[in-house]
Amino acid sequence: MDITEEEVTFAGSDGFELSGFTAHPQDEGQYPSIMLIHEIWGLNDQIRGVARRYAAEGFGVLAPHFFSRYEVCTDANIRAAMGPVFSLPPEKRGDPNALQDLMDSMDEGPREVIRILYAERESMMVKMADDVKSAHEFLCNSSWVKSDKLGVTGFCMGGGLAFQIATELPYSAAVIFYGQNPNPVDVVASLSGPVFAIYAGEDARVNAGIPAIIQAMIENKKTFGMKVYAGMMHGFFNEYSSLHDPDAAADAWQLAVAHFNKYLKE
Repeated sequence: MDITEEEVTFAGSDGFELSGFTAHPQDEGQYPSIMLIHEIWGLNDQIRGVARRYAAEGFGVLAPHFFSRYEVCTDANIRAAMGPVFSLPPEKRGDPNALQDLMDSMDEGPREVIRILYAERESMMVKMADDVKSAHEFLCNSSWVKSDKLGVTGFCMGGGLAFQIATELPYSAAVIFYGQNPNPVDVVASLSGPVFAIYAGEDARVNAGIPAIIQAMIENKKTFGMKVYAGMMHGFFNEYSSLHDPDAAADAWQLAVAHFNKYLKE
């Protein structure tokens, strides 16, 4: 299917101009559409590629660049910062002393990225959640969108945010890639649509929340599916990552598309 893509801007929650990427089928008309929330690498070639793949499946997509409000969060600075962070053992990545040691060895740009994404993580996530609501409004007002057939998806940090926002906005379906549970978990009572969650087997931090989300979904009588990919690492879907697994990623893609086809197209 031929697609149309565009680099766009829209007003964030405080009026700050944020950037983003859209893709949708080339033929005129309105399409079921998806909000695509990036992981900690920001809006990069990988996320643009995912947007194009969804568009080729007959969906409209908005992939906002929520880090675009931070001038220092360029692709180069994020990669320079996050490479060393991900070289740390998982249990050390939230350790202020370990992060400070890394920051002390870095140039100003990457050091500032770590400050924003880790030292000031809580305030950044609050701002992102507010900006998602602005992006949602932009998506709903786009001429190619069926505003009553909206889905949300995201990866890692973006997966957790997608899960949270699905409890606050009227999304008809959500696909969560290794994202943390909404907080508090019982806000799933407010979900508007079914959720499918994809987990990596070797992802202890995120997977610790699986029992709680299953219980909350059962107690609130929500439609919930999930798959755990045994032996896979957090980030296995990202083809630009050394943790990428083509077979697991291909299977996860088919499940994600099937979920959105079922709940946004049928």
